[in-house]
Amino acid sequence: MLNVPNRRLVLAHFWLAFLAFFLALCLGEWQMYIRSPLSQWIGDPELYYRSVTAHGSAMGYVFPTLVAMGFGYAIVELALKQALIGLRWAWTGYALVVLGTVTAMVPVALGKASVLYTFYPPLIGSVFYYLGVVLVVVGSWVWVALMAINLRAWRRAHPGETVPLAMFANNAGAYLWAWTSVGAAIEILFLILPVAAGFKTTIDAGLARVFFSWTLHAIVYFWLMPAYIAFYTLVPRAIGGRLYSDAMARISFILFLVFSMPIGVHHLFQDPQVGSGVKFLHAVFTGMVSVPTLLTIFTICASVEIAGRLRGGTGKFAWIARLPWKNPLMLALALSFIMLGFGGAGGLINMSYQLDFAIHNTQWITGHFHLIFGGAIVIMYFALAYDLWPHLTGRALDVWPLMRIQLWLWFIGMMVLTLPWHWVGILGMPRRMAYYDYSNPDLAPLSLSVIITFSGGLLLLASGLLFLWILFRGHQGAMQPLPPFRFSAPVQAAARIPAALNGFALWLALMIGLSVINYGFPIAQLINTPNTAVPAVPIR
Repeated sequence: MLNVPNRRLVLAHFWLAFLAFFLALCLGEWQMYIRSPLSQWIGDPELYYRSVTAHGSAMGYVFPTLVAMGFGYAIVELALKQALIGLRWAWTGYALVVLGTVTAMVPVALGKASVLYTFYPPLIGSVFYYLGVVLVVVGSWVWVALMAINLRAWRRAHPGETVPLAMFANNAGAYLWAWTSVGAAIEILFLILPVAAGFKTTIDAGLARVFFSWTLHAIVYFWLMPAYIAFYTLVPRAIGGRLYSDAMARISFILFLVFSMPIGVHHLFQDPQVGSGVKFLHAVFTGMVSVPTLLTIFTICASVEIAGRLRGGTGKFAWIARLPWKNPLMLALALSFIMLGFGGAGGLINMSYQLDFAIHNTQWITGHFHLIFGGAIVIMYFALAYDLWPHLTGRALDVWPLMRIQLWLWFIGMMVLTLPWHWVGILGMPRRMAYYDYSNPDLAPLSLSVIITFSGGLLLLASGLLFLWILFRGHQGAMQPLPPFRFSAPVQAAARIPAALNGFALWLALMIGLSVINYGFPIAQLINTPNTAVPAVPIR
């Protein structure tokens, strides 16, 4: 079990994360309701965009950041077997995230910052919204620094030893976030804040979008890092197996670190301010990100097969029946992989310069985005919380039937929600619309799909509520002695890890270098192009 101070720190991060998640979930369901034929047209469309901004900001910035931070603080003690260095600084980072969340959400709630979580220049919201986002990011940077400090302290105490996989992967996620968040930070500090504060009346919207694309896609890989850490270090142990390859796991995290950054311009395929050559370059690098995902699928499937055979499974496929399907982590893994498969296939469409023309800014994008993040990633957040909770509370969390119901509700709800979005996106249905006129004969056939997605949202809402209830019940269970927490052991526990897979210097240099190559030219070109600023549009 974690020591008491660290336990309180991790619980504080997790509880705030999951409460923010549930509130954002409620907002998302409301948005689907007021856009459906079940509701009258909303009187003030701005309320819809206000809700979308709050939903996206909470889900995109607050929720996953707090999960990554809390999980990272737990990993320091559980994997490195040392007390967290910088506990007071960790609480300072947490306080900054809380303060930033409140500072950002108040103007959103007042209708002063309905700019969506992508900031959407030339729309300009309240200066306090952007300051709040900056505070959240600065709070997360405190976490990044503490992860580096704690790893360095461990290396000094264990010269020449292999960094535990969980900590290696955790720091890869931290360094990725530190670098990718720079894009949005530059956009806010140097382009948006001067306008929001009243010092300027124009903004270079094209340049701002390029800087945000620096963050826009790589942030997804920051979100998935806790999920992938759970894939590699929690699931094989939980189901009674071993990790197929520690080295392959490290390669996967390194590839995410290197290739997640220089790809964001594929979100700007339809934007004229970036040339086709740069777009092609980013499309090629986007394809490279599929490699660590395919490595992960192979490695984890092999690890699961090892577990099935250790449990007495034989033959080519009979071992599948021997897997512990009643174990919530086994179920979460299977459901996550299904959603990852559908979402990843959709991502191949998004990365194609030609095919993106057909689905750009349609509900296809909404479906893909929610299936990857809300589906494959969030369901593993549930699983890692279930796995850690007894070690955070010291109490039993023995409600496996309820956990399975909660996971199934989430999976079914997410599939019901997102598959219709993919279909109507192909038909050209736009996203981010406050309402549709279903009396129009061209739109009338789409009304059923909106009702279906609303029904899927109800299942997600029920799943989210059940998840919170299970965690709350975990604080009420019987106290129990716990064995030392273990991460998954590799098949070849004594195998030597090459130095390149035990450090970050080379890979951080590649990450920064590729980013400079892929972003340096379009940014320099846009900065040196005259008369690119447009009038800002304040949100009143």
